Amino acid sequence: MEHSHAGGGGTDPSAPGPAPRQWPQQTIGHVLCCLCGINIQPNPANMCVNCLKTQVDITEGIQRQVTVLYCDGCGRYLQPPKHWVTAALESKELLTFCIKRTKGLNRIKLVDASFIWTEPHSKRLKVKLTIQKDIFNGAILQHTFVVEYVVTNHMCDVCTKQAANPNQWVASVQVRQKVDHKRTFFFLEQLIIKHDAQANCVNIKNSNAGMDFMFGNRSHAIKFIDFLQNVVPTKHRSDKSLVSHDTKNNTYNYKYTFAVEIALVCKDDLVILPKKLNTQLGNLGPIVLCTRVTNCVLLTNPQTLQDHYLDAEQYWRWQLKSLMNSRQLTEFVVLDVDVDWRRTTHGGRCTYADVMVARAKDYGVNDNVFHTRTHLGNLLQPGDTVLGYDVLNANLVDPNLDSYPPHTLMDVVLVRKSYKEQRQRRRQRRGKRRNFKLRRLEAEEEEEVVRKNRSRNNEVDPEKEMEEFMDELEEDSDMRSRINLYKAATGQTPSVTETDEEDEVPKVPLEELLDDMTLGADVDMAGGDERPTRDGA
Repeated sequence: MEHSHAGGGGTDPSAPGPAPRQWPQQTIGHVLCCLCGINIQPNPANMCVNCLKTQVDITEGIQRQVTVLYCDGCGRYLQPPKHWVTAALESKELLTFCIKRTKGLNRIKLVDASFIWTEPHSKRLKVKLTIQKDIFNGAILQHTFVVEYVVTNHMCDVCTKQAANPNQWVASVQVRQKVDHKRTFFFLEQLIIKHDAQANCVNIKNSNAGMDFMFGNRSHAIKFIDFLQNVVPTKHRSDKSLVSHDTKNNTYNYKYTFAVEIALVCKDDLVILPKKLNTQLGNLGPIVLCTRVTNCVLLTNPQTLQDHYLDAEQYWRWQLKSLMNSRQLTEFVVLDVDVDWRRTTHGGRCTYADVMVARAKDYGVNDNVFHTRTHLGNLLQPGDTVLGYDVLNANLVDPNLDSYPPHTLMDVVLVRKSYKEQRQRRRQRRGKRRNFKLRRLEAEEEEEVVRKNRSRNNEVDPEKEMEEFMDELEEDSDMRSRINLYKAATGQTPSVTETDEEDEVPKVPLEELLDDMTLGADVDMAGGDERPTRDGA
């Protein structure tokens, strides 16, 4: 027997250790394809890749050939319905455009996309797409295929207008207003620009009494007339003239002319109501003030703050005319104001007040003072200057005046507060610069208009009328809410003293202004093509 040493407590290091434990290795089994019978690794469908492709087509519903419209004039592609995008060949922008134009890709997962080179003159674009889709029992199938895009030439609206002959029009809309100022057309022009109503115009011309809009299609002219009826009270009549006639196939070519007349009553005009109409409106008048013009005319009695909306049908039935217009406004100086804050309408914009005024030319010369009632109680303070109609001293001719006794007519009708002196001081310091500007339509001037504008006897100054219109925009927030105003560079920042002095003058808040953009043939705005315009100061 072998005995261990008494002092030995360990094993012999030279002795071999125990054998390592052998773990069983897992092997992947193979199954037979349920269709062709080849040996494959198991998958949820138990089919090989070739059999899966024959049984399931993951490209079903995806377009293999797509037609895209390309404008050769400006190099842009049409993104329906009317958005034109600029993209170079084999660029990321063009690849994104092509993928968006392919229908059916929203139901699968797009893994990869790349261009396949084609001849530039072939009018073909080829994109290789790699897609994945879940099929039987969670199995994922991947497939690569090619989509061909056929490029078709199609001129965009801007290039069509530039290439078209402006004299080859089919329908003409002649917009007229028989008044001696252009305030209505200044505002109508801004409404047209905001809603892009001039998009289909072939040409625009200015005339002495209004504007002419030329269209290449009769339906475009009718659509433009519908727009005008929604923004101003109008009536229209149409006529057509025969251009050519083909006796073989019995076809006719006409030129259509639409004459649109805008209501004669404008904002701030004084109107005397016919006796019968005044009775129907609950004795609103007899003398009322036009305070707003949309597709309806808002008539307000400044003595009682009663008002009534007269729609276009009622207006043309009664053929209302202005008793006095804005060119007959007289400056008055406010001597005393007694405001009744309990009588307020239109969200605080009109407040009843008893006012004592004197003509500015009589102030300090004689003691002629007028007592009247007005709707401007929230704006007037003693010492202010206000514009109004001097009905007592005016030479008025209207058949409706004989229907009312003289004591029922007001001597003075106040219209709006005047900031003439404050604006003059501001212009002396800063010139004619404003913090906003307007867009203008590109319109041709007729020879007759140019000749009359150069005439010395012409009393209407278009620049002065535009300045008055922009002054009115600063004062009337309701008018500003209906059009687009753009930011303008105002130069140096005014000092604190100048700012305090200008606080009394109404200004357009910066939050109401839009960032200015330079529009051209290659610029898209508001989801569509914008006709090139010029900025008006």
